[in-house]
Amino acid sequence: MTRRLLFNTTRSIIIERGAAARLAEQVQSMGHRSVLLVTDPGVLATGLLVPVQTSFVHQGVALQVFSKVQADPPESVILEAVQAARECRADCVIGFGGGSSLDAAKLTALLARSEESLADIYGIERTNGRRLPLILVPTTAGTGSEVTGVSVITTGEGQKNVVISPALLPDVALLDADLTLGLPKAVTAATGIDSMVHAIEAYTSRHLKNPISDCLAREALRLLGDNLERVCENGSDAQARENMLLGACLAGMAFANAPVAAVHALAYPLGARFHVPHGLSNALVLAAVMRFNLEAAAPLYAELADILLPYGRGAVFERALALIAHLQALPARLGLPTRLREVGVSEEDLEALARDAMQQTRLLANNPRELNLDDILALYRQVF
Repeated sequence: MTRRLLFNTTRSIIIERGAAARLAEQVQSMGHRSVLLVTDPGVLATGLLVPVQTSFVHQGVALQVFSKVQADPPESVILEAVQAARECRADCVIGFGGGSSLDAAKLTALLARSEESLADIYGIERTNGRRLPLILVPTTAGTGSEVTGVSVITTGEGQKNVVISPALLPDVALLDADLTLGLPKAVTAATGIDSMVHAIEAYTSRHLKNPISDCLAREALRLLGDNLERVCENGSDAQARENMLLGACLAGMAFANAPVAAVHALAYPLGARFHVPHGLSNALVLAAVMRFNLEAAAPLYAELADILLPYGRGAVFERALALIAHLQALPARLGLPTRLREVGVSEEDLEALARDAMQQTRLLANNPRELNLDDILALYRQVF
């Protein structure tokens, strides 16, 4: 049988320090005159948008800022952003911030033009694909959302849903490392581990793993592994910041085509129920899930160990175990919580979390080893 490989990614990626201050020029070169910028209150409070707003004034391009995005955004925020886009007659949408802002911007650009119902497009390629022009500007080196056709939305207590479509890939992704220089250490650490999870799960995904995603995942993990502790020690290291941003982007390109699995399935309920930041949720369950997967994924883990632990020795299983031990120790070294009880989860919550995780069938199907409800509950208990 002839093999078919399809790889989708963002059309144009710009990597340049200071480029965000010239966003208006980019918008103007694309022929747009009225822009909705989607962000969150935290980004607004940092002052990162001031040079952006100044550039729009100087270029004479109308800019409306929607800053109500919250972590794990609910449907109501998306619908409010769509209304804002329509009211200002936006002919372009910019997402500026972390993964939640970028995800919200994707759906805003889509729904403002297509006039589809959000409830009708949850799932895989259920949209007609007509959207406003879209530019995404990440301010964290974490989600890789600027190069994925995925948007994750909270739809109820403990529940998240997704829209997956190539239409959500932006026209332009702008990676400006200067935007990440002021990130707190905890955010830098959690988002960095999030990116590492994307690379690891893409490399071991049971479905759609391919040579292109493998190359991207390996290079992403190299960049992230070489720079995460360095940038946590010195947040003003601009080169390390840029390396992290590029690593997150490459990991995003990898998992957009070779999808993530059980680590994310167990992490999502922690965000939806307890508002644990997504990167930290992944960090909390990563090592436990990898140990569970060992019997199916040890050879692939050993290959990744050669990237993060290049001077390691031993047979395949030993190198795989060394990788897991390294990743298990990493959150504590970076000052992050390591147990569920440290982020507000009680022992009585574990069964509900396990039930919620079992609903993430799209993600669980990609895992190298199948999990049932008892397996997931046991994993939560290991990290409680």
